[in-house]
Amino acid sequence: MLAIGALVSLSAQGAAQSAMDPANPTCPAEPDWGPAERMQLSTREGEDMNVLVAEGMVDTGFPDRLREAIEADPMIGEIWIKSRGGDARAGNEAGRIIRSYPGMVTRIPSGWACFSACNFVFMGGSIRHVDPGGIFMVHMFTHTGDRSVINESVLDGTEATTELIGAIEQSSALLASEDNDFLIRMGISRLLLTEVMYQVQAVGTDADPSTRYCLSDDEVLEYNVMNVGG
Repeated sequence: MLAIGALVSLSAQGAAQSAMDPANPTCPAEPDWGPAERMQLSTREGEDMNVLVAEGMVDTGFPDRLREAIEADPMIGEIWIKSRGGDARAGNEAGRIIRSYPGMVTRIPSGWACFSACNFVFMGGSIRHVDPGGIFMVHMFTHTGDRSVINESVLDGTEATTELIGAIEQSSALLASEDNDFLIRMGISRLLLTEVMYQVQAVGTDADPSTRYCLSDDEVLEYNVMNVGG
């Protein structure tokens, strides 16, 4: 029986390891972060309250639709979210809208992933919960991680490249300041930025292809991403 138990344990460990992303070993290979389309909102009715489900990409119109959905249903008490990210500033704005409703709960259900701009939507909750198996996935925030944009400017000449890089640096610095202010207002540890987000590459290299990091159960508590018990 012990031998069978050991084999089962090893098989489970092997399956878990094979399900992880080799380039981003803290993250699943195929995260469930919703459809690659603008954020869709739907409501699930419960006995004591209703749940607003947000699935898809954070688009510029999402904050307005989010506010309209919450205002339309006073029974909404939780927001469940999964998203691969999207517009960074729209994510910040959506988070601030959520925070304007006292006691609103945000949740990442088991198996769902919240990445990039979605992080800031989730952090808007007064009460935040990452279910066991839920994925809070982060990276460094920039206004372009697309090398093709820079490559095109290189073809246009040194002046065009210098102007693009200068614009990216200025815009990214401003966004970093906004992110820092947001975390303080939402009660999240600023160390989440300096120790985690800003340590992840925006663009992977041959030597280190990693561009994502998924917080462990301990880390979501350590950085106060989740501010309630399990």
